[in-house]
Amino acid sequence: MILRWVDPPFTITQLASWVSGSGLKRDYVSSDDISPNAKLAVIASEDQLFTDHEGFDWQSIKKAMAYNKRKPNRIRGASTISQQVAKNVFLWQGRSWFRKGLEVYFTFMIEVFWGKERILEVYLNTIEMGDGIFGIEAASETYFNKHAKNLTRSEAAMIAACLPNPKRYKVKPLSRYVANRSQWVMQQMSFLEPDPDIQNIIGK
Repeated sequence: MILRWVDPPFTITQLASWVSGSGLKRDYVSSDDISPNAKLAVIASEDQLFTDHEGFDWQSIKKAMAYNKRKPNRIRGASTISQQVAKNVFLWQGRSWFRKGLEVYFTFMIEVFWGKERILEVYLNTIEMGDGIFGIEAASETYFNKHAKNLTRSEAAMIAACLPNPKRYKVKPLSRYVANRSQWVMQQMSFLEPDPDIQNIIGK
């Protein structure tokens, strides 16, 4: 678990983006160089129970399984931030049971050995935030011409709003979906922000 201290040199998703011609923009930064607004925004958008669970949101998983059973042609995921990090850093994209089993293993390992702050830091540095754009620093520079540590609340919310499908939902030019969802993200940020556990992990 050397990645507890060392940034991953690349992920399979990043490599695939580069090979496919989509490009690869990324610039790893430390947690101290990421705005608390960005940390709060992705928690609000992607995993509101991040500080409470141990890697898996079982209630959301049950709901997703029931939904997928009813509508097998419209698959809904329920991955936590921890699961997304495990998948992006250690594994490949796919839905096989074998890959899912490995995802469970690596999620458990990073929860035990990394801790929440490191998981959130790696997430914000490796997640795709646009076509060929990986990590909050590259996204911030591309969309707003500033460093990630200077992102405003609304800017962070717009970036977080694209995460369900960053190739489809655009921050620049701003898509209607991102414009609408970012308003919801900001509402959720306001609800979550007073929580002491959230305050501790975002560095406020």
